[in-house]
Amino acid sequence: MDDYRGLVAHGAIHEGQLDVARKPALETLVSTVGARSLDAEASGQWGLDPSALVEAAGRACADVFTHSDMYAENRRFAVLAGGGNNAADALVMLRALILGGHAEPGSCSVLVGKPSEGDSTPLSRATLALRKMGVSIKTWDRGRAVFTDRSLTGRHTVVIDGIVGTGPDGPLHGTALEMANAVNALSREADGPKVVSIDMPSGSFDGWRPGMPIVTAHCTLAIEPQKLCVYAPAIRHHAGTVLPVRGIFPPNLTEKYTNAELLTWECASARIRPVPQTVHKYGRGLVEIRAGSPGMTGAARLSALGSQAAGAGMVRLVVDPSVYAVVAPACSGVMVIPASSDATAGAPSPDAVLMGPGWGKGENRMHLLESYLHLEEKGLPLVLDADAIALAKDTVFHGNAILTPHMGEFASCLGFSKEEISADDIIRTLRNFAEEKNVTVLLKSHVMYVASPDGRLGVIDGMNPVLAAGGSGDVLAGFCAAIAARSASDFDGYTCACAAAALLVRAAESEGIAGRFIDPGELTRVAATIAGGAWIRRGA
Repeated sequence: MDDYRGLVAHGAIHEGQLDVARKPALETLVSTVGARSLDAEASGQWGLDPSALVEAAGRACADVFTHSDMYAENRRFAVLAGGGNNAADALVMLRALILGGHAEPGSCSVLVGKPSEGDSTPLSRATLALRKMGVSIKTWDRGRAVFTDRSLTGRHTVVIDGIVGTGPDGPLHGTALEMANAVNALSREADGPKVVSIDMPSGSFDGWRPGMPIVTAHCTLAIEPQKLCVYAPAIRHHAGTVLPVRGIFPPNLTEKYTNAELLTWECASARIRPVPQTVHKYGRGLVEIRAGSPGMTGAARLSALGSQAAGAGMVRLVVDPSVYAVVAPACSGVMVIPASSDATAGAPSPDAVLMGPGWGKGENRMHLLESYLHLEEKGLPLVLDADAIALAKDTVFHGNAILTPHMGEFASCLGFSKEEISADDIIRTLRNFAEEKNVTVLLKSHVMYVASPDGRLGVIDGMNPVLAAGGSGDVLAGFCAAIAARSASDFDGYTCACAAAALLVRAAESEGIAGRFIDPGELTRVAATIAGGAWIRRGA
Protein backbone atom coordinates (compact mmCIF):
# COMPACT_ATOMS: atom_id res chain seq x y z
CA MET A 1 0.00 0.00 0.00
CA ASP A 2 1.20 3.51 -0.74
CA ASP A 3 2.51 5.45 2.24
CA TYR A 4 -0.03 8.22 2.91
CA ARG A 5 1.60 11.40 4.11
CA GLY A 6 -0.01 13.04 7.13
CA LEU A 7 -1.86 16.24 6.34
CA VAL A 8 -0.63 18.06 9.41
CA ALA A 9 2.96 16.91 8.95
CA HIS A 10 2.91 18.12 5.37
CA GLY A 11 1.34 21.43 6.31
CA ALA A 12 -1.79 21.05 4.18
CA ILE A 13 -3.82 21.84 7.28
CA HIS A 14 -2.89 25.19 8.77
CA GLU A 15 -2.60 25.85 12.48
CA GLY A 16 -6.04 26.28 14.00
CA GLN A 17 -7.76 24.35 11.22
CA LEU A 18 -7.20 20.80 12.43
CA ASP A 19 -10.57 20.76 14.16
CA VAL A 20 -12.22 21.71 10.85
CA ALA A 21 -10.46 18.99 8.89
CA ARG A 22 -11.57 16.37 11.39
CA LYS A 23 -15.23 17.04 10.77
CA PRO A 24 -17.20 14.23 9.11
CA ALA A 25 -16.90 16.04 5.76
CA LEU A 26 -13.48 14.36 5.47
CA GLU A 27 -13.78 10.67 4.65
CA THR A 28 -10.75 8.40 4.47
CA LEU A 29 -10.59 5.86 1.67
CA VAL A 30 -8.86 2.48 1.67
CA SER A 31 -8.04 -0.12 -0.93
CA THR A 32 -9.82 -3.47 -0.70
CA VAL A 33 -6.49 -5.03 0.24
CA GLY A 34 -6.12 -2.47 3.02
CA ALA A 35 -9.68 -3.15 4.20
CA ARG A 36 -8.90 -6.84 4.63
CA SER A 37 -5.76 -6.00 6.61
CA LEU A 38 -7.73 -3.56 8.75
CA ASP A 39 -10.34 -6.23 9.55
CA ALA A 40 -7.60 -8.70 10.49
CA GLU A 41 -5.87 -6.23 12.78
CA ALA A 42 -9.14 -5.13 14.37
CA SER A 43 -9.96 -8.66 15.48
CA GLY A 44 -6.43 -9.97 16.00
CA GLN A 45 -4.63 -7.08 17.71
CA TRP A 46 -7.32 -4.70 18.89
CA GLY A 47 -9.59 -7.26 20.51
CA LEU A 48 -12.58 -6.11 18.49
CA ASP A 49 -14.86 -9.13 18.23
CA PRO A 50 -15.94 -9.83 14.63
CA SER A 51 -19.50 -10.45 15.76
CA ALA A 52 -19.58 -7.09 17.55
CA LEU A 53 -18.28 -5.34 14.44
CA VAL A 54 -20.89 -7.04 12.27
CA GLU A 55 -23.59 -6.08 14.76
CA ALA A 56 -22.46 -2.46 14.76
CA ALA A 57 -22.18 -2.31 10.95
CA GLY A 58 -25.55 -3.94 10.28
CA ARG A 59 -27.40 -1.76 12.76
CA ALA A 60 -25.70 1.38 11.45
CA CYS A 61 -26.62 0.43 7.87
CA ALA A 62 -30.27 0.09 8.88
CA ASP A 63 -30.21 3.45 10.64
CA VAL A 64 -28.58 5.29 7.72
CA PHE A 65 -30.93 3.66 5.21
CA THR A 66 -34.14 4.50 7.10
CA HIS A 67 -33.05 8.14 7.40
CA SER A 68 -32.29 8.44 3.68
CA ASP A 69 -34.40 9.40 0.69
CA MET A 70 -34.16 5.77 -0.46
CA TYR A 71 -36.44 4.60 2.34
CA ALA A 72 -40.22 4.54 2.20
CA GLU A 73 -42.71 2.96 4.57
CA ASN A 74 -43.84 -0.64 4.11
CA ARG A 75 -40.74 -1.72 2.26
CA ARG A 76 -40.51 -5.43 1.58
CA PHE A 77 -36.96 -6.71 1.59
CA ALA A 78 -35.09 -9.54 -0.03
CA VAL A 79 -31.48 -10.18 0.94
CA LEU A 80 -28.96 -11.98 -1.22
CA ALA A 81 -26.22 -13.17 1.10
CA GLY A 82 -23.07 -14.77 -0.18
CA GLY A 83 -20.66 -15.70 2.55
CA GLY A 84 -18.58 -14.01 5.19
CA ASN A 85 -19.09 -10.83 7.15
CA ASN A 86 -20.51 -8.77 4.28
CA ALA A 87 -23.44 -11.17 4.08
CA ALA A 88 -23.72 -11.06 7.87
CA ASP A 89 -23.86 -7.24 7.77
CA ALA A 90 -26.81 -7.49 5.36
CA LEU A 91 -28.67 -9.97 7.57
CA VAL A 92 -28.12 -7.91 10.71
CA MET A 93 -29.38 -4.88 8.79
CA LEU A 94 -32.57 -6.78 7.90
CA ARG A 95 -33.00 -7.91 11.50
CA ALA A 96 -32.62 -4.30 12.68
CA LEU A 97 -35.19 -3.14 10.12
CA ILE A 98 -37.67 -5.71 11.42
CA LEU A 99 -37.03 -4.92 15.08
CA GLY A 100 -37.39 -1.21 14.32
CA GLY A 101 -40.81 -1.74 12.76
CA HIS A 102 -39.64 -0.97 9.23
CA ALA A 103 -40.35 -4.44 7.82
CA GLU A 104 -42.54 -7.46 8.59
CA PRO A 105 -40.78 -10.86 8.83
CA GLY A 106 -43.38 -12.55 6.67
CA SER A 107 -42.79 -10.02 3.86
CA CYS A 108 -39.05 -10.60 3.76
CA SER A 109 -36.88 -13.34 2.36
CA VAL A 110 -33.22 -14.29 2.37
CA LEU A 111 -31.31 -16.29 -0.20
CA VAL A 112 -27.91 -17.48 0.97
CA GLY A 113 -25.12 -18.68 -1.23
CA LYS A 114 -24.58 -21.79 0.85
CA PRO A 115 -26.19 -23.22 3.98
CA SER A 116 -24.80 -21.75 7.18
CA GLU A 117 -22.98 -24.29 9.29
CA GLY A 118 -22.66 -24.30 13.06
CA ASP A 119 -23.31 -21.35 15.32
CA SER A 120 -19.85 -19.82 15.64
CA THR A 121 -19.79 -17.27 12.81
CA PRO A 122 -21.57 -13.91 12.59
CA LEU A 123 -23.31 -15.12 9.42
CA SER A 124 -24.68 -18.32 10.94
CA ARG A 125 -25.88 -16.45 14.04
CA ALA A 126 -27.62 -13.78 11.97
CA THR A 127 -29.22 -16.47 9.80
CA LEU A 128 -30.50 -18.33 12.85
CA ALA A 129 -32.02 -15.22 14.37
CA LEU A 130 -33.91 -14.30 11.19
CA ARG A 131 -35.19 -17.84 10.78
CA LYS A 132 -36.50 -17.81 14.36
CA MET A 133 -38.20 -14.49 13.63
CA GLY A 134 -40.12 -16.02 10.72
CA VAL A 135 -38.14 -14.77 7.72
CA SER A 136 -38.07 -17.14 4.75
CA ILE A 137 -34.51 -18.35 4.26
CA LYS A 138 -33.48 -20.52 1.32
CA THR A 139 -30.18 -21.50 -0.20
CA TRP A 140 -29.45 -20.23 -3.69
CA ASP A 141 -29.51 -23.62 -5.39
CA ARG A 142 -33.07 -24.20 -4.22
CA GLY A 143 -34.17 -20.58 -4.17
CA ARG A 144 -32.77 -19.33 -7.46
CA ALA A 145 -35.90 -20.08 -9.48
CA VAL A 146 -38.09 -18.46 -6.84
CA PHE A 147 -36.01 -15.29 -6.81
CA THR A 148 -36.00 -14.85 -10.57
CA ASP A 149 -39.73 -15.52 -10.94
CA ARG A 150 -41.25 -12.03 -11.07
CA SER A 151 -44.71 -13.37 -10.26
CA LEU A 152 -43.33 -14.28 -6.84
CA THR A 153 -40.75 -11.58 -6.28
CA GLY A 154 -42.90 -8.65 -7.32
CA ARG A 155 -43.68 -8.23 -3.64
CA HIS A 156 -40.06 -7.33 -2.89
CA THR A 157 -39.45 -3.60 -3.30
CA VAL A 158 -35.84 -3.57 -2.03
CA VAL A 159 -33.08 -6.08 -2.67
CA ILE A 160 -30.11 -5.87 -0.28
CA ASP A 161 -26.89 -6.90 -1.98
CA GLY A 162 -24.74 -8.79 0.52
CA ILE A 163 -23.27 -11.15 -2.06
CA VAL A 164 -19.56 -10.39 -1.61
CA GLY A 165 -17.54 -7.71 0.15
CA THR A 166 -13.83 -6.86 0.09
CA GLY A 167 -12.67 -10.47 0.09
CA PRO A 168 -12.43 -11.33 -3.63
CA ASP A 169 -9.52 -10.01 -5.67
CA GLY A 170 -10.88 -11.21 -9.00
CA PRO A 171 -14.12 -11.26 -11.03
CA LEU A 172 -17.31 -12.80 -9.68
CA HIS A 173 -17.85 -16.44 -10.52
CA GLY A 174 -20.04 -19.37 -9.57
CA THR A 175 -22.98 -18.71 -7.26
CA ALA A 176 -21.93 -15.10 -6.64
CA LEU A 177 -22.01 -14.40 -10.37
CA GLU A 178 -25.45 -16.00 -10.72
CA MET A 179 -26.77 -13.90 -7.86
CA ALA A 180 -25.36 -10.66 -9.27
CA ASN A 181 -26.80 -11.36 -12.72
CA ALA A 182 -30.22 -12.07 -11.21
CA VAL A 183 -30.20 -8.83 -9.20
CA ASN A 184 -29.24 -6.76 -12.24
CA ALA A 185 -31.88 -8.43 -14.40
CA LEU A 186 -34.60 -7.61 -11.89
CA SER A 187 -33.55 -4.03 -11.27
CA ARG A 188 -33.55 -3.26 -14.99
CA GLU A 189 -37.26 -3.99 -15.24
CA ALA A 190 -39.62 -1.04 -15.15
CA ASP A 191 -41.22 -2.13 -11.88
CA GLY A 192 -38.13 -3.83 -10.52
CA PRO A 193 -36.89 -3.48 -6.94
CA LYS A 194 -34.42 -0.92 -5.70
CA VAL A 195 -30.99 -2.41 -5.06
CA VAL A 196 -29.03 -1.45 -1.94
CA SER A 197 -25.43 -2.68 -1.75
CA ILE A 198 -23.67 -3.17 1.57
CA ASP A 199 -20.22 -1.55 1.70
CA MET A 200 -19.71 -1.61 -2.07
CA PRO A 201 -21.45 -3.13 -5.11
CA SER A 202 -20.67 -6.84 -5.25
CA GLY A 203 -18.06 -7.51 -7.90
CA SER A 204 -16.06 -4.32 -7.36
CA PHE A 205 -12.45 -4.61 -6.27
CA ASP A 206 -9.15 -2.77 -6.77
CA GLY A 207 -8.41 -4.40 -10.12
CA TRP A 208 -11.92 -4.23 -11.61
CA ARG A 209 -12.10 -3.56 -15.35
CA PRO A 210 -15.05 -2.54 -17.54
CA GLY A 211 -16.85 -5.63 -18.75
CA MET A 212 -16.32 -7.58 -15.53
CA PRO A 213 -19.53 -8.54 -13.69
CA ILE A 214 -20.73 -6.14 -11.02
CA VAL A 215 -24.01 -5.34 -9.26
CA THR A 216 -25.51 -2.02 -10.29
CA ALA A 217 -27.07 -0.50 -7.18
CA HIS A 218 -29.38 2.42 -6.62
CA CYS A 219 -27.69 3.05 -3.29
CA THR A 220 -24.53 1.89 -1.53
CA LEU A 221 -24.22 1.91 2.25
CA ALA A 222 -20.48 2.54 2.41
CA ILE A 223 -19.11 1.27 5.72
CA GLU A 224 -16.19 3.30 6.98
CA PRO A 225 -13.50 3.48 5.95
CA GLN A 226 -15.00 3.77 2.49
CA LYS A 227 -13.40 1.78 -0.31
CA LEU A 228 -11.38 3.69 -2.87
CA CYS A 229 -12.39 1.46 -5.77
CA VAL A 230 -16.03 2.61 -5.42
CA TYR A 231 -14.89 6.02 -6.68
CA ALA A 232 -12.99 4.71 -9.70
CA PRO A 233 -14.60 6.44 -12.71
CA ALA A 234 -15.55 3.14 -14.32
CA ILE A 235 -17.17 1.79 -11.13
CA ARG A 236 -18.71 4.89 -9.59
CA HIS A 237 -22.05 4.84 -11.40
CA HIS A 238 -22.65 1.23 -10.31
CA ALA A 239 -22.73 2.41 -6.68
CA GLY A 240 -25.62 4.84 -7.15
CA THR A 241 -26.11 7.19 -4.20
CA VAL A 242 -23.29 6.60 -1.72
CA LEU A 243 -24.33 6.92 1.93
CA PRO A 244 -21.47 6.80 4.47
CA VAL A 245 -21.94 4.49 7.44
CA ARG A 246 -19.73 5.72 10.27
CA GLY A 247 -18.75 4.77 13.80
CA ILE A 248 -17.61 1.18 13.24
CA PHE A 249 -13.82 1.27 13.64
CA PRO A 250 -11.62 3.44 15.90
CA PRO A 251 -10.31 6.44 13.94
CA ASN A 252 -6.67 5.79 14.80
CA LEU A 253 -7.01 2.32 13.32
CA THR A 254 -8.60 3.46 10.06
CA GLU A 255 -6.03 6.24 9.65
CA LYS A 256 -3.29 3.61 9.59
CA TYR A 257 -4.73 2.14 6.38
CA THR A 258 -5.78 5.37 4.68
CA ASN A 259 -4.94 5.32 1.00
CA ALA A 260 -6.71 8.53 -0.08
CA GLU A 261 -9.26 11.05 1.14
CA LEU A 262 -12.73 11.90 -0.06
CA LEU A 263 -13.09 15.68 0.03
CA THR A 264 -16.09 17.95 0.27
CA TRP A 265 -16.12 21.70 -0.19
CA GLU A 266 -16.32 22.28 3.57
CA CYS A 267 -13.17 20.29 4.19
CA ALA A 268 -11.18 21.42 1.16
CA SER A 269 -11.99 25.11 1.60
CA ALA A 270 -10.94 25.01 5.27
CA ARG A 271 -7.37 24.32 4.18
CA ILE A 272 -7.14 27.63 2.33
CA ARG A 273 -6.41 30.65 4.50
CA PRO A 274 -9.20 33.23 4.57
CA VAL A 275 -8.68 36.70 3.12
CA PRO A 276 -7.59 39.26 5.75
CA GLN A 277 -9.93 42.19 6.16
CA THR A 278 -7.06 44.62 5.52
CA VAL A 279 -6.00 43.03 2.23
CA HIS A 280 -5.37 45.01 -0.97
CA LYS A 281 -5.91 43.74 -4.50
CA TYR A 282 -2.38 42.45 -4.97
CA GLY A 283 -2.60 40.75 -1.60
CA ARG A 284 -5.38 38.60 -3.03
CA GLY A 285 -3.07 37.55 -5.85
CA LEU A 286 -2.33 38.57 -9.42
CA VAL A 287 -3.19 35.87 -11.95
CA GLU A 288 -1.81 36.03 -15.46
CA ILE A 289 -3.64 33.97 -18.08
CA ARG A 290 -2.40 33.02 -21.53
CA ALA A 291 -5.42 31.68 -23.37
CA GLY A 292 -7.69 32.03 -26.39
CA SER A 293 -7.29 31.88 -30.15
CA PRO A 294 -9.57 32.42 -33.14
CA GLY A 295 -12.74 30.43 -32.54
CA MET A 296 -11.77 29.73 -28.90
CA THR A 297 -12.25 33.09 -27.23
CA GLY A 298 -14.85 31.70 -24.87
CA ALA A 299 -12.20 29.59 -23.13
CA ALA A 300 -10.14 32.70 -22.36
CA ARG A 301 -13.16 34.57 -21.01
CA LEU A 302 -14.34 31.68 -18.81
CA SER A 303 -10.92 31.03 -17.32
CA ALA A 304 -10.62 34.72 -16.44
CA LEU A 305 -14.09 34.77 -14.89
CA GLY A 306 -13.17 31.64 -12.95
CA SER A 307 -10.11 33.35 -11.48
CA GLN A 308 -12.19 36.32 -10.43
CA ALA A 309 -14.82 34.08 -8.83
CA ALA A 310 -12.26 32.16 -6.77
CA GLY A 311 -10.87 35.36 -5.30
CA ALA A 312 -8.01 36.66 -7.43
CA GLY A 313 -7.45 40.35 -6.72
CA MET A 314 -6.20 41.04 -10.26
CA VAL A 315 -6.59 39.05 -13.45
CA ARG A 316 -4.35 39.85 -16.41
CA LEU A 317 -5.50 38.09 -19.56
CA VAL A 318 -2.98 38.11 -22.40
CA VAL A 319 -4.45 37.17 -25.79
CA ASP A 320 -3.39 37.22 -29.42
CA PRO A 321 -3.93 40.59 -31.14
CA SER A 322 -6.25 38.84 -33.60
CA VAL A 323 -8.81 38.13 -30.89
CA TYR A 324 -8.24 41.10 -28.59
CA ALA A 325 -11.21 43.06 -29.93
CA VAL A 326 -13.51 40.10 -29.28
CA VAL A 327 -12.24 39.19 -25.80
CA ALA A 328 -11.74 42.59 -24.17
CA PRO A 329 -15.40 43.76 -24.17
CA ALA A 330 -16.55 40.41 -22.75
CA CYS A 331 -14.31 40.48 -19.67
CA SER A 332 -15.51 43.15 -17.29
CA GLY A 333 -13.01 43.82 -14.52
CA VAL A 334 -10.26 41.85 -16.24
CA MET A 335 -7.11 43.51 -17.57
CA VAL A 336 -7.00 42.29 -21.18
CA ILE A 337 -3.70 42.84 -23.00
CA PRO A 338 -2.78 41.99 -26.61
CA ALA A 339 0.20 39.66 -26.67
CA SER A 340 3.49 41.07 -27.93
CA SER A 341 7.12 40.86 -27.02
CA ASP A 342 6.63 43.59 -24.39
CA ALA A 343 3.05 42.82 -23.42
CA THR A 344 3.78 42.76 -19.70
CA ALA A 345 7.02 44.75 -19.61
CA GLY A 346 7.20 46.82 -16.45
CA ALA A 347 3.99 45.32 -15.08
CA PRO A 348 3.85 43.64 -11.66
CA SER A 349 5.00 40.02 -11.68
CA PRO A 350 2.18 37.48 -11.44
CA ASP A 351 1.64 35.35 -8.35
CA ALA A 352 0.41 32.48 -10.52
CA VAL A 353 0.10 31.84 -14.25
CA LEU A 354 -2.52 29.85 -16.14
CA MET A 355 -1.74 28.73 -19.68
CA GLY A 356 -3.67 26.73 -22.23
CA PRO A 357 -7.46 27.21 -22.33
CA GLY A 358 -8.36 27.50 -26.01
CA TRP A 359 -4.75 28.51 -26.68
CA GLY A 360 -3.83 26.32 -29.62
CA LYS A 361 -0.49 24.64 -30.24
CA GLY A 362 1.13 26.95 -32.76
CA GLU A 363 4.88 27.19 -33.16
CA ASN A 364 5.28 30.23 -30.92
CA ARG A 365 3.33 28.61 -28.07
CA MET A 366 6.07 26.19 -27.08
CA HIS A 367 8.68 28.95 -26.96
CA LEU A 368 6.48 31.03 -24.65
CA LEU A 369 5.62 28.03 -22.50
CA GLU A 370 9.31 27.25 -22.00
CA SER A 371 9.90 30.73 -20.60
CA TYR A 372 7.24 30.12 -17.95
CA LEU A 373 8.58 26.66 -17.20
CA HIS A 374 11.82 28.37 -16.18
CA LEU A 375 9.81 30.51 -13.77
CA GLU A 376 8.08 27.41 -12.40
CA GLU A 377 11.53 26.03 -11.64
CA LYS A 378 12.15 29.15 -9.53
CA GLY A 379 8.90 28.74 -7.60
CA LEU A 380 6.16 30.42 -9.65
CA PRO A 381 2.87 28.47 -9.39
CA LEU A 382 1.93 27.38 -12.91
CA VAL A 383 -1.42 25.92 -13.98
CA LEU A 384 -1.50 24.16 -17.33
CA ASP A 385 -4.75 23.27 -19.05
CA ALA A 386 -5.80 21.90 -22.44
CA ASP A 387 -3.28 22.74 -25.18
CA ALA A 388 -0.54 23.65 -22.71
CA ILE A 389 -0.72 20.14 -21.23
CA ALA A 390 -0.11 18.63 -24.64
CA LEU A 391 2.83 20.95 -25.26
CA ALA A 392 4.39 20.10 -21.89
CA LYS A 393 3.83 16.33 -22.00
CA ASP A 394 7.57 15.57 -21.92
CA THR A 395 8.33 18.04 -19.14
CA VAL A 396 9.54 17.09 -15.68
CA PHE A 397 8.42 19.87 -13.36
CA HIS A 398 9.76 21.21 -10.07
CA GLY A 399 6.75 20.70 -7.83
CA ASN A 400 5.16 24.09 -8.54
CA ALA A 401 2.75 23.16 -11.34
CA ILE A 402 -0.82 21.86 -11.56
CA LEU A 403 -2.06 20.03 -14.64
CA THR A 404 -5.83 19.87 -15.23
CA PRO A 405 -6.40 17.23 -17.94
CA HIS A 406 -9.60 15.40 -18.73
CA MET A 407 -9.35 11.67 -19.26
CA GLY A 408 -8.53 11.92 -22.96
CA GLU A 409 -5.78 14.49 -22.42
CA PHE A 410 -4.27 12.43 -19.63
CA ALA A 411 -4.29 9.33 -21.80
CA SER A 412 -2.53 11.28 -24.53
CA CYS A 413 0.20 12.29 -22.05
CA LEU A 414 0.80 8.61 -21.38
CA GLY A 415 0.65 7.56 -25.02
CA PHE A 416 -2.52 5.52 -24.43
CA SER A 417 -5.97 5.65 -25.93
CA LYS A 418 -8.79 6.98 -23.78
CA GLU A 419 -10.25 3.47 -23.58
CA GLU A 420 -6.95 2.03 -22.38
CA ILE A 421 -6.53 4.56 -19.61
CA SER A 422 -10.14 4.11 -18.51
CA ALA A 423 -9.65 0.37 -18.25
CA ASP A 424 -6.25 0.60 -16.59
CA ASP A 425 -5.60 0.97 -12.86
CA ILE A 426 -6.24 4.70 -12.98
CA ILE A 427 -5.23 5.34 -9.40
CA ARG A 428 -1.85 3.65 -9.70
CA THR A 429 -1.21 5.26 -13.07
CA LEU A 430 -2.13 8.73 -11.84
CA ARG A 431 0.03 8.48 -8.74
CA ASN A 432 3.01 7.22 -10.70
CA PHE A 433 2.66 10.03 -13.24
CA ALA A 434 2.48 12.72 -10.55
CA GLU A 435 5.57 11.36 -8.84
CA GLU A 436 7.62 10.86 -12.01
CA LYS A 437 6.73 14.29 -13.41
CA ASN A 438 6.91 16.01 -10.00
CA VAL A 439 3.59 17.70 -10.66
CA THR A 440 0.11 17.89 -9.14
CA VAL A 441 -2.53 16.42 -11.45
CA LEU A 442 -6.22 17.28 -11.24
CA LEU A 443 -7.87 14.62 -13.39
CA LYS A 444 -11.31 15.72 -14.58
CA SER A 445 -14.12 13.20 -14.92
CA HIS A 446 -17.50 12.52 -13.30
CA VAL A 447 -15.30 11.78 -10.29
CA MET A 448 -12.25 14.02 -9.95
CA TYR A 449 -8.86 12.94 -8.63
CA VAL A 450 -6.04 15.10 -7.34
CA ALA A 451 -2.64 13.38 -7.16
CA SER A 452 0.39 15.01 -5.56
CA PRO A 453 4.04 14.14 -6.24
CA ASP A 454 4.41 13.16 -2.57
CA GLY A 455 1.75 10.44 -2.82
CA ARG A 456 -1.33 12.21 -1.51
CA LEU A 457 -4.53 11.40 -3.37
CA GLY A 458 -7.77 13.34 -3.08
CA VAL A 459 -11.14 12.30 -4.50
CA ILE A 460 -13.94 14.77 -5.19
CA ASP A 461 -17.18 13.01 -6.01
CA GLY A 462 -19.03 14.72 -8.84
CA MET A 463 -21.60 12.61 -10.67
CA ASN A 464 -23.26 15.80 -11.95
CA PRO A 465 -24.06 16.11 -15.67
CA VAL A 466 -24.37 19.89 -15.26
CA LEU A 467 -20.56 19.92 -15.52
CA ALA A 468 -20.54 17.92 -18.76
CA ALA A 469 -20.38 21.09 -20.84
CA GLY A 470 -17.63 22.77 -22.80
CA GLY A 471 -16.19 25.56 -20.69
CA SER A 472 -16.56 24.06 -17.21
CA GLY A 473 -12.94 22.89 -17.40
CA ASP A 474 -11.82 26.44 -18.27
CA VAL A 475 -13.67 27.73 -15.23
CA LEU A 476 -11.96 25.09 -13.07
CA ALA A 477 -8.53 26.06 -14.38
CA GLY A 478 -9.30 29.66 -13.42
CA PHE A 479 -10.26 28.54 -9.91
CA CYS A 480 -6.93 26.72 -9.58
CA ALA A 481 -4.94 29.76 -10.67
CA ALA A 482 -6.71 32.14 -8.29
CA ILE A 483 -6.28 29.88 -5.27
CA ALA A 484 -2.65 29.24 -6.22
CA ALA A 485 -1.97 32.97 -6.54
CA ARG A 486 -3.39 33.72 -3.12
CA SER A 487 -1.35 30.86 -1.64
CA ALA A 488 1.85 31.58 -3.57
CA SER A 489 3.97 32.24 -0.48
CA ASP A 490 3.42 28.68 0.78
CA PHE A 491 2.11 27.08 -2.39
CA ASP A 492 0.86 23.50 -2.19
CA GLY A 493 -0.57 22.35 -5.49
CA TYR A 494 -2.54 19.52 -3.93
CA THR A 495 -4.39 21.76 -1.48
CA CYS A 496 -5.14 24.34 -4.20
CA ALA A 497 -6.37 21.79 -6.73
CA CYS A 498 -8.60 20.03 -4.19
CA ALA A 499 -10.23 23.31 -3.18
CA ALA A 500 -10.77 24.29 -6.82
CA ALA A 501 -12.36 20.96 -7.75
CA ALA A 502 -14.58 20.99 -4.67
CA LEU A 503 -15.68 24.55 -5.46
CA LEU A 504 -16.70 23.54 -8.98
CA VAL A 505 -18.73 20.59 -7.72
CA ARG A 506 -20.41 22.65 -5.02
CA ALA A 507 -21.33 25.38 -7.52
CA ALA A 508 -22.92 22.82 -9.83
CA GLU A 509 -24.97 21.45 -6.92
CA SER A 510 -26.25 24.84 -5.79
CA GLU A 511 -29.82 26.05 -6.00
CA GLY A 512 -30.54 27.59 -9.37
CA ILE A 513 -27.87 25.54 -11.13
CA ALA A 514 -28.59 21.92 -10.21
CA GLY A 515 -30.86 20.02 -12.54
CA ARG A 516 -30.71 22.21 -15.61
CA PHE A 517 -28.45 22.89 -18.58
CA ILE A 518 -26.44 26.08 -18.20
CA ASP A 519 -23.85 28.38 -19.71
CA PRO A 520 -20.70 27.51 -17.69
CA GLY A 521 -20.35 31.22 -17.04
CA GLU A 522 -23.18 30.82 -14.54
CA LEU A 523 -20.91 28.59 -12.49
CA THR A 524 -18.57 31.52 -11.91
CA ARG A 525 -21.32 33.75 -10.53
CA VAL A 526 -22.49 31.09 -8.10
CA ALA A 527 -18.94 30.07 -7.19
CA ALA A 528 -18.08 33.68 -6.30
CA THR A 529 -20.74 33.63 -3.60
CA ILE A 530 -19.68 30.22 -2.30
CA ALA A 531 -15.98 31.09 -2.24
CA GLY A 532 -16.64 34.47 -0.65
CA GLY A 533 -18.72 32.87 2.05
CA ALA A 534 -15.83 30.58 2.94
CA TRP A 535 -12.89 32.97 2.58
CA ILE A 536 -14.25 36.48 3.26
CA ARG A 537 -16.87 36.31 6.00
CA ARG A 538 -14.54 34.54 8.39
CA GLY A 539 -11.60 36.68 7.32
CA ALA A 540 -9.49 38.21 10.05
